[in-house]
Amino acid sequence: MWLWMSLGSALLLGIYDVAKKQALKRNGSLWVLLGATALSALFLSPCLAAGQLDDHLRLMLKAVFVTTSWVSGMIGLKLLPITTVSTLKASRPFFVVLFSIVLFGERLNLWQWGGVALALLALTLLSGASRQEGISFLKSKGFYAMLVSILSGVVSALYDKMIMKGMEPLFVQSWANVYITALLVICIIVKAIHDGEHREKFHWDWMIVLIAIFITSADMLYFFALKQEGALLSVISLLRRCSVVVTFALGAVLFKEKKIKEKALDLAILMAGMALLLFGSSV
Repeated sequence: MWLWMSLGSALLLGIYDVAKKQALKRNGSLWVLLGATALSALFLSPCLAAGQLDDHLRLMLKAVFVTTSWVSGMIGLKLLPITTVSTLKASRPFFVVLFSIVLFGERLNLWQWGGVALALLALTLLSGASRQEGISFLKSKGFYAMLVSILSGVVSALYDKMIMKGMEPLFVQSWANVYITALLVICIIVKAIHDGEHREKFHWDWMIVLIAIFITSADMLYFFALKQEGALLSVISLLRRCSVVVTFALGAVLFKEKKIKEKALDLAILMAGMALLLFGSSV
């Protein structure tokens, strides 16, 4: 069951990313995130329940990881083509492997090294395709924002598996949304003070409601999948990254971006690398 939940979450995440890109045409990144997260918190408010102080502190830390990933990811989404962003996001399991090697001294087998090699090849080819669009990764603020988003997302995923052992999915999701909303309010206040008279204004957009529905549903499936007996974080993480296929396809059609064939090849190579990493972890 957790496999199907993960696939359902991936489908909703893919649509969610496209909806975010569309919403950024009318509002700034922080306003879109705040509107969607506040609505998500409202949808889940009936699930709010008292908990231990330690649990709330853990969820506050989770909110920091998620907020960092979301804000930096939205900045990257605004500055880069969505097809480039979706391919970069597909590399997240690759960074999980790197963290495992660096932090935990894990050793890779031949299949896993093959997956790492394909991931590196795909990212190198993507960098070349992006340069043809006038985007240099080393000079692009959008690329560095996506890098921060991916790394903080990896930390958040590893942390989720740990905290889900002692908490119920709806408790985690409902309170996490409350704390993320609070952090986003603080971010907007700080930015407004910094921008002064030039601060961004919020414009109501029904797309934000759709974003809230998609992310609430996607996260609900994700948390319930993690809670299932025998659920494997590595597999769930990889399946959720399949959302980039949906994002890529819809983004290519809706936003008429360039170098689609080249990026599609890069994405296919990257997904093949992720599959080798998964296969290598199971042998």
